[in-house]
Amino acid sequence: MTHIVRVLKSDQELEAALQRMAALLDQKLLPGSDDEAEFELLKLVISDYESKRVARPIVTPLQAIEFRMEQQRLTRKDLEPYIGSQSKVSEVLAGKRTLSLQMIRRLNEGLGIPAQALLHPAEDSGAETIDEDVYAYEKFPLKEMCQRGLLNSDAKDKAREQVRAFLQRIAQLDVEPALLRAPLHQSGARTMDTYALLIWRAVVVDKAHRNPPLGIYRAGCITPTWLRDLAKLSRFERGPQLAQEYLSQHGICLVIEPCFKKTYLDGCAMLDGDRPIVGLTLRHDRLDNFWFALLHEVVHVQKHLTSDCRFIADNLDDKARAGQIQEDEADEGAQNSLIPPELWSTAIVRETHDPEDAKILGDQAGVHPCIVAGRVRHETGNWRLMSNLISEAGSVKACFPEQLP
Repeated sequence: MTHIVRVLKSDQELEAALQRMAALLDQKLLPGSDDEAEFELLKLVISDYESKRVARPIVTPLQAIEFRMEQQRLTRKDLEPYIGSQSKVSEVLAGKRTLSLQMIRRLNEGLGIPAQALLHPAEDSGAETIDEDVYAYEKFPLKEMCQRGLLNSDAKDKAREQVRAFLQRIAQLDVEPALLRAPLHQSGARTMDTYALLIWRAVVVDKAHRNPPLGIYRAGCITPTWLRDLAKLSRFERGPQLAQEYLSQHGICLVIEPCFKKTYLDGCAMLDGDRPIVGLTLRHDRLDNFWFALLHEVVHVQKHLTSDCRFIADNLDDKARAGQIQEDEADEGAQNSLIPPELWSTAIVRETHDPEDAKILGDQAGVHPCIVAGRVRHETGNWRLMSNLISEAGSVKACFPEQLP
């Protein structure tokens, strides 16, 4: 074999093993070849490591396939191009046949089912899906989860079963096994409710997988020019939707999901495998806030998301963010993308606070004038200034009715 497979002893080794497995999946593995033997050994050591170290729901290949069938309204006939004959499909769905490497590759490439979800051995299906000591289930935002249709009841005596089922369903979507366990990189001093934040994060991942981006994200594609082009979409009536489409074309998911109580959340940037996801809550339903929060999170994607920092949550109202290097860089990047510093430094609207001057600067910067008004209000601390420009811009939530509960 070209690579020696050893027992995994750390999350870093797990990450490397998963990447190697993905590389092998991209190849044509010949029966009896060294690569096929390496692939099978990787499956064993990864499964062993995760069963001992990773507190996450275990999803069987059958559950992953059934979920995708329900999500895309597929019939058994629709599975034949990926699994084979009608009898093979029936055997797989009945749990009588395990998936071959070719089946895994076809299901992964054709239906977008994460390879990781297809690789768990069938005998794990009877295993405990959640480590009993991981969560205090009564601390989850049960009432809000019920209101959003995530649970059937907010009764505490049913919390364990329902939340476990919800997390189990979400887990199969997670290309990166550690995403929902990723350490919280939080801006500001006000501590967020980690249980509510976990559920919010899971819903965002779910939505991202239901509406995957059109393009493939390539590191380095986000440049100052790229950011300026994104900011200039604010001029259009459909600016927020155009921004979502723009990000999708470049492999970035933009998800709108209102925050849960006690999360004090404006948005987040996260990595799902190699794919970035930007989540926004729209808790301040203003166009100027939307564009600043969006650019702020995209700068996080550009500069700060790494294998060691996979999730950044932001409360943009928290004054304690000042002085944090990542947050200062994201703020500066967002501000400069919306209004270039050479224009802002000489703008007379900073002194006059005149809506007409705001419109002139907006034209010069190629952005909506409410963004200029928002910048002036932020720097002066006077939130009454140019209120008409803010209100006339309209509701952002109205742009995303299908994404809001």
